Amino acid sequence: MFKFITQASGATRYIHLSIAAAVATITLKLIAWKISGSVGLLSDALESFVNLAGALFALAMIQIANEPPDEEHPFGHSKAEYFSSGFEGTLIFAAAGAILWAAIPRLFNPAPLESLGLGLWLSAASTALNFAVSRTLSKAAKRLHSVALDADARHLMTDVWTTIGVICGLAGVALTGWQWLDALIAIAVALHILFEGWHLMRGAADGLMDQALPEEELAQVEAVLNSYGERGVSWGKLKSRRAGSQRFVHVDVLVPGDWRVDSSHEMLDEIEQRISDALGRAHVTTHLEPSYCEMPAP
Repeated sequence: MFKFITQASGATRYIHLSIAAAVATITLKLIAWKISGSVGLLSDALESFVNLAGALFALAMIQIANEPPDEEHPFGHSKAEYFSSGFEGTLIFAAAGAILWAAIPRLFNPAPLESLGLGLWLSAASTALNFAVSRTLSKAAKRLHSVALDADARHLMTDVWTTIGVICGLAGVALTGWQWLDALIAIAVALHILFEGWHLMRGAADGLMDQALPEEELAQVEAVLNSYGERGVSWGKLKSRRAGSQRFVHVDVLVPGDWRVDSSHEMLDEIEQRISDALGRAHVTTHLEPSYCEMPAP
């Protein structure tokens, strides 16, 4: 038995929002760096370029993921979103390397900073914008089950914390006069975003290797299956995987041996529909077996 539930994806318009936000924050941060000369602010601006590149790639992958199944891809193209997550992780590693390249020499040869006040205000404005967009993308990712949107939201939130760290550090430079703090902050930013890049790349690898659904989603599936126990129905061999915004579930359903085939398949249709409703966008397959066969009980 096979059930495919399609949903109209609104992920593309959220990626357009992310692209617009990236362009705006790049502009603000580059102006802040230009008037202050801070490598901390420069490192922050470089990460925003990564945000823009990641959002553009995510847009392309979401468009591919939303293509309907075809003869060569009968299960659809939803795994394309994992390439977006992995690509963003790779870009983050590249940005971290560029930040370290610029910051380490300045740690030993610090340069005076100028117009920190205005630079910090511009940076704070870009942070507020990124925070608002990140929260919007995160909520949309949960609703649409979009890996690409979730990766973009996480990356933007990393940018928020990075900028907050830069602002606090530069405020410290203004208060203490310790110019080397600027370079030290930039190095800390690079190390921090490396961690987020690793997280995104690991998540992409798990998805491409057909990782099982999370425990809370499997619990929803099991709750549906267990609700038929009073009718003498049991189940076994539950398998699941996630592919981008889609979920795949397969389970053997065991019914009393004297049940009619037509009534048994009606019940399987009902089970598939309920599991699909519980998970959202899902492929659900069930295999009918008589309960007198030696099958593992739940």
